[in-house]
Amino acid sequence: MSQIKSSGTKPELAVRSYLHKLGFRFRKNDKRLAGSPDIVFPRYYAAIFVNGCFWHGHSLCKKVRIPKTNTEYWTQKIQRNRERDKEEIQALIAQGYRVGVVWECSITGKNRSQKIQEISESVALWLEEGFDQTFKEF
Repeated sequence: MSQIKSSGTKPELAVRSYLHKLGFRFRKNDKRLAGSPDIVFPRYYAAIFVNGCFWHGHSLCKKVRIPKTNTEYWTQKIQRNRERDKEEIQALIAQGYRVGVVWECSITGKNRSQKIQEISESVALWLEEGFDQTFKEF
């Protein structure tokens, strides 16, 4: 568990890299904002979190399962993470930011590079045209 990083993860780096290729400029892990989002676009007043499905309790992911040992601890921990994520998203929206969440399962697996490209392009479209959406999951 000590090897798990909170920033600079492979999915985060992949999304950042492709968004940079598309011409977007951003800040990384801006600690001045609630939850220190993984990617912040000051020009668009938008923040992106790249969440791991296990740690953030992605309800739509088939790969998420609670470990069989110490089940109560893990259930409570993941629930706390989900509650904290909701609070951080609401705080960012209250500050006038739009918030996006890129789930790990949407950019990993077979055809990984194609998935990353598609997700990054949909993030780019949301940044430039989705001003009416204050929250979006990718």
